[in-house]
Amino acid sequence: VQLVESGGGLVQPGGSLRLSCVASGFSLDGLAIGWFRQAPGKEREGVSCISSKDDSSDGDTYFSDSVKGRFTISRDNGKNTVYLQMDSLKPEDTAVYYCATDTELTIYPPEQICSGSLYGLIGYWGQGTQVTVSS
Repeated sequence: VQLVESGGGLVQPGGSLRLSCVASGFSLDGLAIGWFRQAPGKEREGVSCISSKDDSSDGDTYFSDSVKGRFTISRDNGKNTVYLQMDSLKPEDTAVYYCATDTELTIYPPEQICSGSLYGLIGYWGQGTQVTVSS
């Protein structure tokens, strides 16, 4: 049972990357998922979170103010994958990006999942993927 992120790398300011979070050993369908990042010397922060999927939608989404309008989150249940599309990247987006989930998060709205207040409920974290934005 694990989450594996990929898609990080070095990109120039203004560029784009798409991060993938693939689950193995369990299904992401119906789960809430969060993307978090941690830059050197800084605390881990929630970047974007998506609530559990229901019959009418893939879930509600939340984006931190620092990435709103530039990042999008989506899920492909057929591929058991959640994506984080990152556009108009800035040097301050440089960090290790992690995806995380847990069944305990199902009842919470995405903004609360991203707030950091529920870290104690998260049992599954990926290993992280490095994103570096630099010219």
